[in-house]
Amino acid sequence: MNQAQTIAYPAPGSVPALREDQPVNPHVIVLFGASGDLAKRKLLPGLAHLSLSELVPDIEVVGTSLEEMDDDGFRKLASQAIREFSHRQLEKDQWFRFADKLTYVPTSAGPEGLASAVKAAEERLGGDARRIHYLSVPPSAAPAVIKTLRDADLVERSRVIMEKPFGTDLASAIKLNNQVHETFDENQIFRIDHFLGKEAALNILAFRFANGLFEPIWNRNFIDHVQIDIPETLGLDRRANFYEATGAYKDMVVTHLFQVLAFVAMETPTALEPRAISEEKNKVFRSMEPIDPADVVRGQYTGYRSEEGVARDSETETFIALKVGIDNWRWAGVPFYLRTGKRLAEGQRIISIAFKEAPKSMFPGGSGVGAQGPDHLTFDLADESKVSLSFYGKRPGPGMRLDKLSMQFSTDETDRAADVLEAYERLLLDAMRGDHTLFTTAEGIEALWERSEFLLRMPPPVKPYPQGSWGPNAIHQMIAPHAWRLPFERTWREHKH
Repeated sequence: MNQAQTIAYPAPGSVPALREDQPVNPHVIVLFGASGDLAKRKLLPGLAHLSLSELVPDIEVVGTSLEEMDDDGFRKLASQAIREFSHRQLEKDQWFRFADKLTYVPTSAGPEGLASAVKAAEERLGGDARRIHYLSVPPSAAPAVIKTLRDADLVERSRVIMEKPFGTDLASAIKLNNQVHETFDENQIFRIDHFLGKEAALNILAFRFANGLFEPIWNRNFIDHVQIDIPETLGLDRRANFYEATGAYKDMVVTHLFQVLAFVAMETPTALEPRAISEEKNKVFRSMEPIDPADVVRGQYTGYRSEEGVARDSETETFIALKVGIDNWRWAGVPFYLRTGKRLAEGQRIISIAFKEAPKSMFPGGSGVGAQGPDHLTFDLADESKVSLSFYGKRPGPGMRLDKLSMQFSTDETDRAADVLEAYERLLLDAMRGDHTLFTTAEGIEALWERSEFLLRMPPPVKPYPQGSWGPNAIHQMIAPHAWRLPFERTWREHKH
């Protein structure tokens, strides 16, 4: 790949730090797939909140999709989406202020119709407006959208946000990158991963690199293993066509779990600056050992093959657990265990760092030391960001009996809880600022697909598992002598208002 076409390498004029105080230009947000599920659940509510906050400049939203409707129809769709899915309900005057920013042009209007709608929106904003093109469309539709933007002459002053999965293997990722690079430079492209937009994901960087207590022990000498566990209770949700061609590995692991792994495993960046952080993430991907099918458990929940749109002999996995090795000085010999799947017992987003156990020789038998496993540092990536550190402490009373205790933090316990941005809100804001920190690069994506080649060519057979369980039983043999932390007896302390 052409080195000049990646943001992973510092370039002349790269900013030395994230400049949050810099003014941001007004923006036209062109929302492809504006009538789709993601737009209704996340993008329109997020844009409403951003546009009414002081975080972003003035914006105009131009919606476009295959559905034939006018501006009023789009506003009605947006109003219903905000009422149903937004965590922050709008007052009447707030809704009218946002509704004024919404216009719509159907795909049937062609590049000329889109260009005309964007030009009108830019005129309402003023002469220095920039553009964000959000491709809330299946990856197979991305090249056609890119061609439309080129034909509509909407490439200049533009950035394009692309949804996952970015390709389905190395060859398709390279092809898609090449197609997009024919029209857009790499620094204009923002490949989105909403997991990295969560407050808790950013807290990993703060926790690791701002604290002298943890950075010295963040390595193979002190850490025994790492788990990244993202089970889901959801099923297919009418996405059988997409899921049958994708499966849990392509849908979740390459695009989400590996990105979270990079934040956990990366070296210290030279600066809190997008290119420096992207380069450290890419070093992790380059250091990853190829995925060995022998270290992978694929599963399929019972009843999946009866779902509408699913082949009766389908071998698509709805669950995957795998062991990943990182071949560098910091992590050599430390296994990373990843698990995700549909229709599991709980919906969680847990990163668990297991520290090596201390010698127990001084403690008498029956004291309880080691009985509840090693000390763990746990990050909960759910919307309410939480961190917990478990350790052994003495039980009050006579003798030396030990219990597992924990120190916990939650953003709800701070006076800034109301400032938490939803993942898509943060990522839209970062794209307006041109900040690639939380987005993936062409090089990073291609490196991950390259390390997945052997698994994709020779996947192990899928094993059935009951709905509402934690996956096939084989996952316990895979992780032995360790144990999965989910399910576990972890009670988060309730915030007392």
